[in-house]
Amino acid sequence: VQLQASGGGLVQAGGSLSLSCAAPGSIFNFKWMGWYRQAPGKQRELVARISSSGATNYADSVEGRFTIPRDNAKNTVTLQMNSLKPEDTAVYSCNTWLPSISWGQGTLVTVSS
Repeated sequence: VQLQASGGGLVQAGGSLSLSCAAPGSIFNFKWMGWYRQAPGKQRELVARISSSGATNYADSVEGRFTIPRDNAKNTVTLQMNSLKPEDTAVYSCNTWLPSISWGQGTLVTVSS
């Protein structure tokens, strides 16, 4: 099983993007879900996570700019990214937290200055 992220693209600094990820109910319903990113030359990092009951945590670098709503009826988790910065440029992927599923391709987000 792999989770496919979608919604990436090229955006100017200050702009917004919304990423989406769908997961099988057997995984989604009982797990913390997370969005991760990997910038060129850097290790993958957790950007945001959300519990099955809606508790959230964010990396300091995105706090106040990103949100991670989830739709338990549709088994989807979104990463709403606002006020994007060039340093947000990365491949974004979704997974459980802690990661327990093979990584998918992810979706590339490029923020131009």
